[in-house]
Amino acid sequence: MLESDALPQVRDIMIDFARFTGLFPARKQPTRYLWTDAFALCNFLELHGRTEDQLYGKLARDLVDQVHAVLGRHRPDDRKKGWLSGLAEAKGRLHPTAGGLRIGKKLRERAPDEPFDDEAEWDRDGQYFHYLTKWMHALNRCAAVLKDAKFNAWAIELAKGIHNSFVYTSRGSPHEKRMYWKMSTDLTYPLVSSMGHHDPLDGYVTYRCLDATRLRHTGGGGVLNLAGELRDMAEMCRKRSWLTDDPLGIGGLLTDSYRLAQLIVSGVSNDQHLLLSVLSDALTGIQSSHKRGLLKAPLEYRLAFRELGLSIGLKALFKLDDLTREKKRLFDGQKVIYRNIKALIDYMPLVDEIETFWLNAANQESAIWTEHRDINMAMLATSLAPDAYLTV
Repeated sequence: MLESDALPQVRDIMIDFARFTGLFPARKQPTRYLWTDAFALCNFLELHGRTEDQLYGKLARDLVDQVHAVLGRHRPDDRKKGWLSGLAEAKGRLHPTAGGLRIGKKLRERAPDEPFDDEAEWDRDGQYFHYLTKWMHALNRCAAVLKDAKFNAWAIELAKGIHNSFVYTSRGSPHEKRMYWKMSTDLTYPLVSSMGHHDPLDGYVTYRCLDATRLRHTGGGGVLNLAGELRDMAEMCRKRSWLTDDPLGIGGLLTDSYRLAQLIVSGVSNDQHLLLSVLSDALTGIQSSHKRGLLKAPLEYRLAFRELGLSIGLKALFKLDDLTREKKRLFDGQKVIYRNIKALIDYMPLVDEIETFWLNAANQESAIWTEHRDINMAMLATSLAPDAYLTV
């Protein structure tokens, strides 16, 4: 589907999303969920930039305010009250991300003395690093589209506020950095100690983008730089395999590849070896997934948001192909990059297949769609018009 033809559909999806989640008209207790809202925020920015309609700029600002007011505070059923950062009310409003942001799950988090239940943990609250990086990116895009540096400052405050709680030094290897996958709401103890497969990569690319925006806004001044945090992420990215056959994970690799290339072109970094590594693993992953019959499962076994993550990533790949051809002199030393892009382009027809399937009204009436309606809507809109989300 041509993105220029998709704006009316994106508009309709996002107006419905605003209504369903209590953004507009505003409800006293809106439904806020950090991952979903990061995509939704970029969608409102996309509509604002494409149409110049101030309604979408207002919805973007209102969404930021709601996310911070709901997920930047302790749950109503928590014994702790107020901002996660512990700041007083007025100061907390000025620095709403300083203590991180809750996921927005239905159930309260597991207490330190409660036994771990792998299945129940998916429905419990806390803080996920890979959700937080999504929101950092969305805030960073607000700074660019709405031309307001405070959003970048909030994104950097979020990165600095949570980094040392998620990143730690391995006991067995005192020089090795590791990450927790899920932390408690107050960031005092890990809820899931294993490391998210792509969390270091997401952290590195996102931090690079935040710092690049900071430099544009401040000319290099200010104290909110991420030099130390970037060193930690770069260390964890060295010689790591990113291989996955999960469609959402592959899409994330392709998105990060495009963002890395944009950073290289802008002169912010020269991470061509990392770009090559990410592209190579994305190619191997999609080849494996395709052999297993990707998108061939019956409707009740398909998850729209995971497939839409791949569709978004493939649209990033298409833009990466254009960018590397346009700036060929920067990538001439890495011919394998071009070979990987060319091989990945063969999978572009999956985009139309995914979008057409999930735009089908009958499929949107299925339980597998309605169970995850909000996240499916937000990511479908992003797939249809992804520029605001994909740009650094």
